[in-house]
Amino acid sequence: MEQWEKIYGDEFCQRASEERFIHVIDKAFEQTGKQVVILVDEYDKPLLQAIGNRTVQDIYRSKLKAFYSVLKTQDAKIRFAFLTGVTKFGKVSVFSDLNNLIDISFDHRYTSICGISEAELHEYFDERVGDVADANEMSKEDCYARLKLEYDGYHFDWNAQGMYNPFSLLNTLSSCQFRYYWFETGTPTFLVKQLQKTNYPLDEMTQEELSADTLNSIDIMDENPLPLLYQSGYLTIKDYDEEFKTYTLDFPNREVREGFVKYLVPYYMPKTTERSRFDISKFVKEVRTGEAEGFMQRLDSFFANGDYALMGDKELYFHNAMYVFFTLLGFYVDVERHTIDGRMDMLVQTKDYIYIFEFKIDQSAEVALKQIEEKGYARPFATDSRKLFRIGVNFSTEKRRIDGWKVKQQ
Repeated sequence: MEQWEKIYGDEFCQRASEERFIHVIDKAFEQTGKQVVILVDEYDKPLLQAIGNRTVQDIYRSKLKAFYSVLKTQDAKIRFAFLTGVTKFGKVSVFSDLNNLIDISFDHRYTSICGISEAELHEYFDERVGDVADANEMSKEDCYARLKLEYDGYHFDWNAQGMYNPFSLLNTLSSCQFRYYWFETGTPTFLVKQLQKTNYPLDEMTQEELSADTLNSIDIMDENPLPLLYQSGYLTIKDYDEEFKTYTLDFPNREVREGFVKYLVPYYMPKTTERSRFDISKFVKEVRTGEAEGFMQRLDSFFANGDYALMGDKELYFHNAMYVFFTLLGFYVDVERHTIDGRMDMLVQTKDYIYIFEFKIDQSAEVALKQIEEKGYARPFATDSRKLFRIGVNFSTEKRRIDGWKVKQQ
Protein backbone atom coordinates (compact mmCIF):
# COMPACT_ATOMS: atom_id res chain seq x y z
CA MET A 1 0.00 0.00 0.00
CA GLU A 2 2.87 2.37 0.77
CA GLN A 3 4.20 2.02 -2.79
CA TRP A 4 0.82 2.90 -4.30
CA GLU A 5 0.35 5.77 -1.84
CA LYS A 6 3.58 7.34 -3.10
CA ILE A 7 1.88 7.62 -6.49
CA TYR A 8 -1.71 8.41 -5.59
CA GLY A 9 -1.40 10.18 -2.22
CA ASP A 10 -0.93 9.08 1.38
CA GLU A 11 -3.63 11.09 3.12
CA PHE A 12 -5.08 7.83 4.49
CA CYS A 13 -1.77 6.19 5.45
CA GLN A 14 -2.68 6.19 9.16
CA ARG A 15 -6.07 4.57 8.56
CA ALA A 16 -7.02 0.89 8.59
CA SER A 17 -5.73 -1.20 5.68
CA GLU A 18 -9.15 -1.43 4.01
CA GLU A 19 -9.56 2.37 4.12
CA ARG A 20 -6.12 2.81 2.54
CA PHE A 21 -7.13 0.32 -0.15
CA ILE A 22 -10.32 2.27 -0.93
CA HIS A 23 -8.34 5.52 -1.07
CA VAL A 24 -5.78 4.15 -3.53
CA ILE A 25 -8.52 2.79 -5.82
CA ASP A 26 -10.41 6.10 -5.65
CA LYS A 27 -7.36 8.20 -6.47
CA ALA A 28 -6.13 5.91 -9.24
CA PHE A 29 -9.56 6.06 -10.85
CA GLU A 30 -9.79 9.85 -10.49
CA GLN A 31 -6.28 10.61 -11.72
CA THR A 32 -6.27 8.26 -14.73
CA GLY A 33 -9.94 8.22 -15.63
CA LYS A 34 -9.67 4.44 -15.98
CA GLN A 35 -10.88 1.50 -13.91
CA VAL A 36 -8.17 -0.36 -12.01
CA VAL A 37 -6.94 -3.92 -12.29
CA ILE A 38 -6.18 -5.73 -9.02
CA LEU A 39 -3.91 -8.79 -8.90
CA VAL A 40 -3.36 -10.68 -5.64
CA ASP A 41 -1.08 -13.68 -5.31
CA GLU A 42 -1.14 -16.02 -2.29
CA TYR A 43 -4.18 -14.38 -0.71
CA ASP A 44 -4.30 -17.25 1.80
CA LYS A 45 -0.70 -17.15 3.03
CA PRO A 46 -1.45 -15.35 6.36
CA LEU A 47 -4.19 -17.88 7.12
CA LEU A 48 -1.98 -20.85 6.28
CA GLN A 49 0.82 -19.52 8.47
CA ALA A 50 -1.62 -19.29 11.38
CA ILE A 51 -3.15 -22.76 10.99
CA GLY A 52 -3.06 -24.45 14.37
CA ASN A 53 -3.51 -21.14 16.19
CA ARG A 54 -7.23 -20.44 16.07
CA THR A 55 -6.99 -17.09 17.86
CA VAL A 56 -4.42 -15.63 15.49
CA GLN A 57 -6.14 -17.10 12.45
CA ASP A 58 -9.44 -15.48 13.43
CA ILE A 59 -7.69 -12.12 13.75
CA TYR A 60 -6.09 -12.52 10.32
CA ARG A 61 -9.36 -13.68 8.82
CA SER A 62 -11.17 -10.62 10.17
CA LYS A 63 -8.55 -8.24 8.77
CA LEU A 64 -8.46 -9.92 5.37
CA LYS A 65 -12.24 -10.07 5.19
CA ALA A 66 -12.46 -6.31 5.71
CA PHE A 67 -9.66 -5.70 3.20
CA TYR A 68 -11.16 -7.83 0.41
CA SER A 69 -14.68 -6.48 0.99
CA VAL A 70 -13.37 -3.39 -0.81
CA LEU A 71 -13.62 -5.41 -4.05
CA LYS A 72 -17.40 -5.19 -3.69
CA THR A 73 -17.81 -1.63 -2.41
CA GLN A 74 -15.51 -0.30 -5.14
CA ASP A 75 -16.85 -2.55 -7.89
CA ALA A 76 -17.70 0.35 -10.24
CA LYS A 77 -14.06 1.47 -10.26
CA ILE A 78 -12.56 -2.01 -10.78
CA ARG A 79 -12.10 -3.36 -14.31
CA PHE A 80 -10.79 -6.76 -13.32
CA ALA A 81 -9.54 -8.59 -10.22
CA PHE A 82 -7.68 -11.88 -10.13
CA LEU A 83 -6.78 -13.62 -6.86
CA THR A 84 -4.84 -16.84 -6.47
CA GLY A 85 -3.94 -19.01 -3.52
CA VAL A 86 -3.02 -22.56 -2.61
CA THR A 87 -6.14 -23.25 -0.59
CA LYS A 88 -9.73 -22.17 -0.37
CA PHE A 89 -11.29 -21.18 2.92
CA GLY A 90 -14.98 -21.81 2.36
CA LYS A 91 -17.73 -21.63 4.94
CA VAL A 92 -16.32 -18.73 6.95
CA SER A 93 -14.27 -17.39 4.10
CA VAL A 94 -12.55 -14.04 3.83
CA PHE A 95 -14.78 -13.67 0.75
CA SER A 96 -18.10 -14.46 2.44
CA ASP A 97 -19.31 -10.86 1.97
CA LEU A 98 -18.60 -10.91 -1.74
CA ASN A 99 -20.97 -12.03 -4.48
CA ASN A 100 -19.07 -10.65 -7.45
CA LEU A 101 -16.21 -13.17 -7.56
CA ILE A 102 -16.19 -16.20 -9.84
CA ASP A 103 -14.40 -19.29 -8.52
CA ILE A 104 -12.62 -20.94 -11.46
CA SER A 105 -11.08 -23.79 -9.42
CA PHE A 106 -13.35 -26.39 -11.06
CA ASP A 107 -14.19 -24.47 -14.23
CA HIS A 108 -13.34 -26.64 -17.25
CA ARG A 109 -12.53 -23.52 -19.29
CA TYR A 110 -9.47 -22.86 -17.15
CA THR A 111 -8.09 -26.35 -16.52
CA SER A 112 -4.98 -25.63 -18.59
CA ILE A 113 -4.32 -22.12 -17.26
CA CYS A 114 -1.59 -23.47 -14.95
CA GLY A 115 1.17 -25.86 -15.88
CA ILE A 116 2.37 -27.16 -19.25
CA SER A 117 0.30 -29.50 -21.39
CA GLU A 118 1.55 -32.49 -23.37
CA ALA A 119 0.98 -30.61 -26.62
CA GLU A 120 2.90 -27.56 -25.36
CA LEU A 121 5.80 -29.75 -24.25
CA HIS A 122 6.13 -31.23 -27.75
CA GLU A 123 5.56 -27.95 -29.59
CA TYR A 124 7.86 -25.64 -27.63
CA PHE A 125 10.43 -27.89 -25.94
CA ASP A 126 11.04 -30.74 -28.36
CA GLU A 127 14.64 -29.75 -29.07
CA ARG A 128 15.42 -29.41 -25.38
CA VAL A 129 13.84 -32.79 -24.65
CA GLY A 130 16.29 -34.18 -27.19
CA ASP A 131 19.15 -32.65 -25.20
CA VAL A 132 17.86 -34.27 -21.99
CA ALA A 133 17.58 -37.60 -23.80
CA ASP A 134 21.16 -37.37 -25.08
CA ALA A 135 22.50 -36.37 -21.65
CA ASN A 136 20.83 -39.41 -20.06
CA GLU A 137 21.68 -41.81 -22.91
CA MET A 138 18.08 -42.58 -23.77
CA SER A 139 15.86 -42.22 -26.83
CA LYS A 140 13.69 -39.13 -27.16
CA GLU A 141 10.60 -41.34 -26.97
CA ASP A 142 11.79 -42.81 -23.66
CA CYS A 143 12.65 -39.33 -22.42
CA TYR A 144 9.11 -38.09 -23.09
CA ALA A 145 7.76 -41.14 -21.23
CA ARG A 146 10.06 -40.48 -18.26
CA LEU A 147 9.06 -36.80 -18.11
CA LYS A 148 5.39 -37.79 -18.12
CA LEU A 149 5.89 -40.36 -15.37
CA GLU A 150 7.81 -37.95 -13.15
CA TYR A 151 6.06 -34.60 -13.61
CA ASP A 152 2.71 -34.95 -15.45
CA GLY A 153 -0.70 -35.87 -14.06
CA TYR A 154 -2.28 -32.78 -12.48
CA HIS A 155 -6.02 -32.66 -13.23
CA PHE A 156 -8.12 -29.62 -12.38
CA ASP A 157 -11.37 -31.16 -13.61
CA TRP A 158 -12.46 -34.79 -13.77
CA ASN A 159 -12.12 -35.08 -17.57
CA ALA A 160 -9.41 -32.49 -18.14
CA GLN A 161 -6.05 -33.19 -19.75
CA GLY A 162 -3.12 -33.84 -17.46
CA MET A 163 -0.79 -30.92 -16.80
CA TYR A 164 2.96 -30.98 -16.10
CA ASN A 165 4.41 -29.29 -13.04
CA PRO A 166 6.18 -26.35 -14.74
CA PHE A 167 8.78 -25.87 -11.99
CA SER A 168 10.05 -29.44 -12.08
CA LEU A 169 9.74 -29.78 -15.84
CA LEU A 170 11.62 -26.57 -16.67
CA ASN A 171 14.35 -27.37 -14.14
CA THR A 172 14.79 -30.80 -15.71
CA LEU A 173 14.98 -29.32 -19.21
CA SER A 174 17.53 -26.78 -17.96
CA SER A 175 19.80 -29.11 -15.99
CA CYS A 176 19.21 -32.29 -18.04
CA GLN A 177 18.87 -34.15 -14.73
CA PHE A 178 15.78 -35.94 -13.43
CA ARG A 179 15.26 -34.77 -9.85
CA TYR A 180 12.35 -33.95 -7.57
CA TYR A 181 12.71 -30.18 -7.87
CA TRP A 182 9.25 -29.13 -6.68
CA PHE A 183 9.28 -31.38 -3.65
CA GLU A 184 12.72 -30.10 -2.68
CA THR A 185 11.40 -26.50 -2.47
CA GLY A 186 9.45 -27.21 0.72
CA THR A 187 8.41 -29.95 3.11
CA PRO A 188 4.78 -30.85 3.91
CA THR A 189 5.26 -30.86 7.69
CA PHE A 190 1.89 -29.36 8.47
CA LEU A 191 0.08 -31.72 6.10
CA VAL A 192 1.61 -34.75 7.79
CA LYS A 193 0.69 -33.39 11.22
CA GLN A 194 -2.90 -32.99 10.04
CA LEU A 195 -2.89 -36.62 8.88
CA GLN A 196 -1.68 -37.68 12.30
CA LYS A 197 -4.00 -35.33 14.17
CA THR A 198 -7.05 -36.79 12.44
CA ASN A 199 -5.77 -40.39 12.74
CA TYR A 200 -6.31 -40.71 9.02
CA PRO A 201 -5.76 -44.18 7.48
CA LEU A 202 -3.19 -43.55 4.76
CA ASP A 203 -4.41 -46.23 2.38
CA GLU A 204 -7.74 -44.39 2.09
CA MET A 205 -6.12 -41.29 0.57
CA THR A 206 -6.71 -42.73 -2.89
CA GLN A 207 -9.93 -44.61 -2.04
CA GLU A 208 -12.24 -42.12 -0.33
CA GLU A 209 -14.96 -40.39 -2.35
CA LEU A 210 -15.41 -36.65 -1.81
CA SER A 211 -18.06 -34.19 -2.96
CA ALA A 212 -17.07 -31.02 -4.81
CA ASP A 213 -18.06 -28.91 -1.79
CA THR A 214 -15.80 -30.95 0.48
CA LEU A 215 -12.92 -31.02 -1.98
CA ASN A 216 -13.11 -27.28 -2.50
CA SER A 217 -12.87 -26.22 1.14
CA ILE A 218 -10.31 -26.83 3.87
CA ASP A 219 -12.59 -25.76 6.71
CA ILE A 220 -13.12 -29.45 7.57
CA MET A 221 -9.40 -30.24 7.70
CA ASP A 222 -9.59 -31.13 11.42
CA GLU A 223 -11.94 -33.95 10.39
CA ASN A 224 -10.63 -34.80 6.93
CA PRO A 225 -7.19 -33.69 5.65
CA LEU A 226 -7.76 -34.70 2.00
CA PRO A 227 -9.05 -31.31 0.75
CA LEU A 228 -5.88 -29.70 2.11
CA LEU A 229 -3.71 -32.34 0.39
CA TYR A 230 -5.61 -31.79 -2.85
CA GLN A 231 -5.45 -28.01 -2.78
CA SER A 232 -1.76 -28.10 -1.86
CA GLY A 233 -0.93 -30.17 -4.94
CA TYR A 234 -0.02 -33.45 -3.24
CA LEU A 235 -3.16 -35.17 -4.53
CA THR A 236 -5.09 -34.57 -7.73
CA ILE A 237 -8.37 -35.71 -9.29
CA LYS A 238 -8.24 -39.33 -10.43
CA ASP A 239 -11.88 -40.14 -11.15
CA TYR A 240 -15.40 -38.75 -10.94
CA ASP A 241 -18.71 -40.50 -10.29
CA GLU A 242 -21.30 -38.67 -12.37
CA GLU A 243 -24.24 -40.35 -10.63
CA PHE A 244 -23.22 -39.46 -7.08
CA LYS A 245 -21.17 -36.35 -7.96
CA THR A 246 -18.12 -37.55 -6.03
CA TYR A 247 -14.38 -37.40 -6.74
CA THR A 248 -11.55 -39.81 -5.92
CA LEU A 249 -7.96 -38.60 -5.66
CA ASP A 250 -4.47 -39.90 -6.34
CA PHE A 251 -0.89 -38.70 -6.39
CA PRO A 252 -0.32 -36.84 -9.68
CA ASN A 253 3.06 -38.38 -10.53
CA ARG A 254 6.07 -40.23 -9.21
CA GLU A 255 7.83 -37.08 -7.99
CA VAL A 256 5.02 -36.32 -5.56
CA ARG A 257 4.21 -39.90 -4.58
CA GLU A 258 7.79 -40.90 -3.81
CA GLY A 259 8.74 -37.60 -2.21
CA PHE A 260 5.65 -37.53 0.00
CA VAL A 261 5.85 -41.16 1.10
CA LYS A 262 9.55 -40.88 1.92
CA TYR A 263 8.73 -37.82 3.98
CA LEU A 264 6.17 -39.89 5.93
CA VAL A 265 8.78 -42.41 7.10
CA PRO A 266 9.93 -40.70 10.34
CA TYR A 267 6.32 -39.86 11.25
CA TYR A 268 4.79 -43.31 10.75
CA MET A 269 7.60 -45.82 11.04
CA PRO A 270 9.22 -46.77 14.35
CA LYS A 271 12.30 -44.67 15.06
CA THR A 272 15.33 -46.97 14.95
CA THR A 273 18.81 -46.69 16.38
CA GLU A 274 21.74 -45.68 14.18
CA ARG A 275 22.97 -49.27 14.05
CA SER A 276 19.63 -50.64 12.87
CA ARG A 277 18.49 -47.61 10.93
CA PHE A 278 15.91 -48.08 8.19
CA ASP A 279 17.42 -49.22 4.89
CA ILE A 280 14.89 -50.09 2.20
CA SER A 281 17.61 -51.42 -0.12
CA LYS A 282 18.21 -54.48 2.09
CA PHE A 283 14.52 -55.36 2.03
CA VAL A 284 14.37 -54.93 -1.75
CA LYS A 285 17.36 -57.22 -2.34
CA GLU A 286 15.83 -59.99 -0.20
CA VAL A 287 12.47 -59.68 -1.97
CA ARG A 288 14.17 -59.86 -5.37
CA THR A 289 16.16 -62.98 -4.41
CA GLY A 290 13.28 -64.90 -2.80
CA GLU A 291 14.59 -64.72 0.76
CA ALA A 292 11.14 -64.58 2.35
CA GLU A 293 12.25 -65.65 5.84
CA GLY A 294 15.13 -63.18 5.81
CA PHE A 295 12.80 -60.47 4.66
CA MET A 296 10.33 -61.16 7.49
CA GLN A 297 13.10 -61.42 10.09
CA ARG A 298 14.39 -58.03 9.03
CA LEU A 299 10.89 -56.55 9.18
CA ASP A 300 10.32 -58.05 12.63
CA SER A 301 13.65 -56.70 13.86
CA PHE A 302 12.81 -53.32 12.42
CA PHE A 303 9.62 -53.06 14.48
CA ALA A 304 11.22 -54.65 17.55
CA ASN A 305 14.07 -52.09 17.68
CA GLY A 306 11.78 -49.12 17.21
CA ASP A 307 11.13 -46.25 19.59
CA TYR A 308 7.36 -45.97 19.82
CA ALA A 309 6.98 -42.30 20.63
CA LEU A 310 3.86 -42.33 18.47
CA MET A 311 0.33 -41.08 19.00
CA GLY A 312 -2.99 -42.46 17.83
CA ASP A 313 -4.83 -45.72 17.50
CA LYS A 314 -2.54 -48.75 17.82
CA GLU A 315 -4.21 -50.79 15.09
CA LEU A 316 -4.26 -47.82 12.76
CA TYR A 317 -0.58 -47.25 13.53
CA PHE A 318 0.29 -50.72 12.22
CA HIS A 319 -1.80 -50.28 9.07
CA ASN A 320 -0.26 -46.87 8.37
CA ALA A 321 3.27 -48.10 9.06
CA MET A 322 2.77 -51.03 6.68
CA TYR A 323 1.27 -48.72 4.07
CA VAL A 324 4.36 -46.48 4.17
CA PHE A 325 6.71 -49.45 4.13
CA PHE A 326 5.11 -51.29 1.23
CA THR A 327 4.60 -48.10 -0.76
CA LEU A 328 8.33 -47.44 -0.44
CA LEU A 329 8.98 -51.01 -1.49
CA GLY A 330 6.71 -50.41 -4.47
CA PHE A 331 9.10 -47.88 -5.93
CA TYR A 332 11.47 -50.78 -6.60
CA VAL A 333 9.17 -53.80 -7.06
CA ASP A 334 5.53 -54.22 -8.07
CA VAL A 335 3.34 -53.85 -4.97
CA GLU A 336 -0.44 -53.85 -5.09
CA ARG A 337 -2.52 -53.26 -1.98
CA HIS A 338 -6.12 -54.44 -1.81
CA THR A 339 -8.61 -53.08 0.69
CA ILE A 340 -11.86 -54.74 -0.40
CA ASP A 341 -13.15 -57.57 1.79
CA GLY A 342 -12.44 -60.98 0.36
CA ARG A 343 -9.21 -60.01 -1.39
CA MET A 344 -5.60 -60.35 -0.32
CA ASP A 345 -4.10 -57.58 1.81
CA MET A 346 -0.91 -57.25 -0.19
CA LEU A 347 0.55 -58.64 -3.41
CA VAL A 348 4.25 -58.20 -4.20
CA GLN A 349 5.69 -59.33 -7.51
CA THR A 350 9.19 -59.44 -8.95
CA LYS A 351 10.63 -61.00 -12.10
CA ASP A 352 11.10 -64.35 -10.33
CA TYR A 353 8.83 -64.33 -7.26
CA ILE A 354 5.26 -63.68 -6.08
CA TYR A 355 4.43 -62.87 -2.46
CA ILE A 356 0.88 -62.94 -1.09
CA PHE A 357 0.50 -61.29 2.32
CA GLU A 358 -2.37 -61.43 4.79
CA PHE A 359 -2.18 -59.30 7.95
CA LYS A 360 -4.02 -59.86 11.20
CA ILE A 361 -4.25 -57.78 14.36
CA ASP A 362 -4.11 -59.56 17.74
CA GLN A 363 -4.91 -62.95 16.21
CA SER A 364 -2.26 -65.31 14.83
CA ALA A 365 -0.09 -65.92 11.81
CA GLU A 366 -1.79 -69.31 11.39
CA VAL A 367 -5.19 -67.61 11.02
CA ALA A 368 -3.75 -65.23 8.43
CA LEU A 369 -2.15 -68.06 6.43
CA LYS A 370 -5.36 -70.10 6.64
CA GLN A 371 -7.31 -67.23 5.08
CA ILE A 372 -4.93 -67.16 2.11
CA GLU A 373 -5.62 -70.87 1.58
CA GLU A 374 -9.39 -70.78 2.14
CA LYS A 375 -9.96 -67.71 -0.03
CA GLY A 376 -7.85 -69.13 -2.85
CA TYR A 377 -5.73 -66.01 -3.22
CA ALA A 378 -3.00 -68.00 -5.01
CA ARG A 379 -5.37 -69.49 -7.61
CA PRO A 380 -4.84 -66.76 -10.27
CA PHE A 381 -1.13 -67.64 -10.31
CA ALA A 382 -1.56 -71.41 -10.73
CA THR A 383 0.08 -71.42 -14.17
CA ASP A 384 2.68 -68.78 -13.36
CA SER A 385 6.24 -70.09 -13.57
CA ARG A 386 7.46 -67.84 -10.77
CA LYS A 387 7.91 -69.15 -7.22
CA LEU A 388 5.04 -68.14 -4.94
CA PHE A 389 5.15 -67.43 -1.21
CA ARG A 390 2.10 -67.27 1.05
CA ILE A 391 2.89 -65.16 4.14
CA GLY A 392 0.59 -64.75 7.14
CA VAL A 393 1.53 -62.00 9.60
CA ASN A 394 0.12 -61.09 13.01
CA PHE A 395 0.71 -57.76 14.76
CA SER A 396 0.31 -57.31 18.51
CA THR A 397 -1.13 -53.96 19.55
CA GLU A 398 0.04 -54.54 23.10
CA LYS A 399 3.67 -55.18 22.11
CA ARG A 400 3.48 -52.84 19.11
CA ARG A 401 5.45 -55.24 17.01
CA ILE A 402 5.04 -58.23 14.72
CA ASP A 403 3.99 -61.17 16.87
CA GLY A 404 4.61 -64.06 14.55
CA TRP A 405 4.56 -64.95 10.86
CA LYS A 406 4.24 -68.06 8.74
CA VAL A 407 5.73 -68.56 5.28
CA LYS A 408 4.51 -71.28 2.93
CA GLN A 409 6.24 -71.74 -0.42
CA GLN A 410 4.44 -73.23 -3.42
